[in-house]
Amino acid sequence: MSGGAGRVLVADIGGTNARFALADLHAASPLDQASIREYPVTRFPSLAEAAAHYLHESKAEASSGVFAVAGRVEGDEARITNHPWVISRSRIAAMLDFATLHLINDFVAQAMAISLLQPADVTRVGPAGWQPAAADAARNYCVLGPGTGLGMGALVIRDGRCYPLATEGGHASFAPVTPEQVRILEILSAQFGRVSNERLICGPGLVNIHRALCQIAGSDPGVLQPADVGTRAASGDPLATRAIDLFIEIFGAVAGDAVLVQGSWDGVFLTGGLVPRLLGPDQHAGFRRGFESKGRFADTLARIPSLAIIHPCPGLLGATAYALDAAFRGRVSGVVE
Repeated sequence: MSGGAGRVLVADIGGTNARFALADLHAASPLDQASIREYPVTRFPSLAEAAAHYLHESKAEASSGVFAVAGRVEGDEARITNHPWVISRSRIAAMLDFATLHLINDFVAQAMAISLLQPADVTRVGPAGWQPAAADAARNYCVLGPGTGLGMGALVIRDGRCYPLATEGGHASFAPVTPEQVRILEILSAQFGRVSNERLICGPGLVNIHRALCQIAGSDPGVLQPADVGTRAASGDPLATRAIDLFIEIFGAVAGDAVLVQGSWDGVFLTGGLVPRLLGPDQHAGFRRGFESKGRFADTLARIPSLAIIHPCPGLLGATAYALDAAFRGRVSGVVE
């Protein structure tokens, strides 16, 4: 593929892998699925070199870029939480000869992806259904993603414009709602001090829940990884099974709280690597139980859709949506981006 005019290089950069693709902002489906490539970040000394390698390998050209990074973006720079790359927007743009380059947080991208999702890109969790909104409809959505940590963001749509919100809602305090959860909080508090939602709802959080349950039962599980808890549950281990059930129910409760805090009355989207592995059809009832158990707002939450994103690359889709929105802003303001 060649020809850089109108093509945007989009990227989704995590602590382990870097994904790149090309987007054609004039196409009906702007993200070119066939162009997606993934590389381990350890293969390259910098993001600029990874991007240049992708363009060379793909025999492609692009005139601008949108890079979503798993870390905080501050002005012209970003740092990936779990990788030593220091990312400079201006330096990368100069090295790639881009007219413009946007650096955005990965959950800004996850939120923006909602604007391009189709019904086939999601699976319903619970009874409430969802359809993409009309272009001029006002909508409030939130998105949560447990992985190495717990990401959280929001998307506000007004007058055809998308306003993504990057938040650190995963670091809000854990609020137990049963005696069992209170005991788990006590155990984790002794270890960590303050206990955030991320201490429970992420890969290491599943291990934390399992270890707390083992302590309550008077047993020592040994050193485990999140996958080990799943393996034990699959073999019938009751404490591992209970750990997963609690993870799902607390995840639902956190998602319901996010809806209440953000006013995301039009739906919550669940993303990240743990979602398809842990949130199968058998777990939907537990998720919704936690999601809907909101006292006087229980009836309201029961009507709000919760959806697991099954699109293979929502980060790239969201970076593409951001590029579309940036192009729209440029046309409206008269500024060429």
